[in-house]
Amino acid sequence: MKIFQCQACDQPVSFESSRCDSCQRRLGYVGGVHEVSALEPSGDLWHAYADPGRKYRFCANAAYDACNWLVPEDSTDRFCSACRHNRMVPDLAIAWNLTRWRQIEAAKHRLFYSLMRLNLPLTTRDEDPVSGLAFDFLVDPAESYRIGPPVLTGHLDGLITMNIAEADDVERERRRMLFGEYYRTLLGHFRHEIGHYFWTVLVRHDDSLWAFRDLFGDESRNYAAALQRHHSHGPPEDWAEGYVSAYATCHPWEDFAETWAHYLHIVDTLETASVFGLCIDPRLRQKMTPAVTVDFDPYQSPDLDRMIEAWLPLTYAINSLSRSMGQPALYPFKLTPAVIAKLSFVHERVYAVQGHTPSQGDASTETLKAMITGLRQRVAAPNV
Repeated sequence: MKIFQCQACDQPVSFESSRCDSCQRRLGYVGGVHEVSALEPSGDLWHAYADPGRKYRFCANAAYDACNWLVPEDSTDRFCSACRHNRMVPDLAIAWNLTRWRQIEAAKHRLFYSLMRLNLPLTTRDEDPVSGLAFDFLVDPAESYRIGPPVLTGHLDGLITMNIAEADDVERERRRMLFGEYYRTLLGHFRHEIGHYFWTVLVRHDDSLWAFRDLFGDESRNYAAALQRHHSHGPPEDWAEGYVSAYATCHPWEDFAETWAHYLHIVDTLETASVFGLCIDPRLRQKMTPAVTVDFDPYQSPDLDRMIEAWLPLTYAINSLSRSMGQPALYPFKLTPAVIAKLSFVHERVYAVQGHTPSQGDASTETLKAMITGLRQRVAAPNV
């Protein structure tokens, strides 16, 4: 994500900011121009510095301090382009539900920032009642001593369900340890589950389905049986050579969703590195390759090679920094040639929606192997 600034005083502000700490102006996010904007009141509406030709009002969820996005004056929607996909939210009269829901909305809005920057199709449930994108944020019945099955986070026909307990840091860490995961975050959940949705939108009925099966496997095999087998026996010993995570091994759908999530991790983090002008030039005994400067917009980069060439040394650097702070690796994953090939498929699908052909879309396995070998030499260490 890029750096945002108040247009009135140039104070840096966060994506979630609703007021400038310096000049105290009201702030709101203008999705059409991807900017957090300083605002000036105009009756019940607002003039946005970032888009002076229109007037705006706040999303209805601003009343709960859960959204700072703006809705154009001429829109009939009460909710912004992110919140209008909500189908069910928890009982907000309960303070603990409201606290967790706010955290969930913050992560969901970061997801929508990426989806909108990539110009991906976002059909609402009103537009497509059968398979439009919608979210249910639910509370486990056990929390209120009611009888009922636990709420499972997942996706079905465009509906993404999330147990709001995932917003509890302690509970999320307990589940991370229970399931033996390297990484478990709210934003990671959203990026994974939206991958299932976009498999349906971009792959299921597209000619690329055959290429998908070549890379990920046959998705028609029994999903429930595959999950049961994975939870009973775990992943194969050599899973890291072909999959970005152990969970990705259980079924091609999960492999795609995990790969999609990592694609969004890569794109959004590279944008942050770019706006901070990061240059990775490790001081090694032997200088192997030139320094890597992240000086491009990954949201507008059809060249996957360029993104991976920046990503590998960047993650080596940030993992080293994280360990220096006494924390585990920030990105504890390894990108092998097989994983890069899968990322290339996701990249091609994203750019196909925009009518572009990415340069890495049909790279051969041998080309990918050569590329990854050279990238690892660049950082002189594995990407773990």
